[in-house]
Amino acid sequence: MRRAVCPGSFDPIHNGHLEVIARAAGLFDEVIVAVSTNYAKKYRFSLEERMDMARETLASLRGIIVEPMGEGLLAEYCRQRGASAIVKGLRSSSDFDYELPMATMNRQLTGVETVFLPAEAHYIHLSSTLIKEVAQLGGDVSEFVPKSVLKRILSGESGPDQRRNG
Repeated sequence: MRRAVCPGSFDPIHNGHLEVIARAAGLFDEVIVAVSTNYAKKYRFSLEERMDMARETLASLRGIIVEPMGEGLLAEYCRQRGASAIVKGLRSSSDFDYELPMATMNRQLTGVETVFLPAEAHYIHLSSTLIKEVAQLGGDVSEFVPKSVLKRILSGESGPDQRRNG
C-alpha cells in the first residue's frame, strides 16, 4: 500500500488544500491528513474543530484519513504511520525555498520522500491566514472555503486552543 501524509494546521481548511489533497488521493492508496498544532501560531479554530472541518469536507474522497499529528517530528510521524511520502502543495517559488530544506532533512532522518504538487492557478493566492483576515474584516470568502467551513466562519465559532504570538 502506498501511503502519504499531507500535514498542515488547516486553520481553516480551504479549497486550495482540498485540491492538493484530492490530487494526492489519486496518486496514493491512502492519504493521512495530519492536522498539526504549532504552539507559536494563533488559531481561530480548536484542533477538534479543524479535524471536524477536514473530515466533513473530505468525506467523499476515498482513502483519506484525518487525524491529529501530535507532537514531534513529521519525519518520525511518517515512519510510525508507514508513510513513504509527504505531500506538500506549492503556491510559489518562496514556498519551494521554504519547503526544500525540510524535505531534504526528512528524507535524511527517516527516508521519507516529499512530493511537491503545484497549486492550480486559481488557488495560488489562498492561505488560511488571508482567508481569516478577509473574513474578520467582513469580506466574502465563500468561493475560497467549503460550505461547512464558511458556516463556522460566519457563526463566529472558535475553540479554546487559540494561541497568541509572543
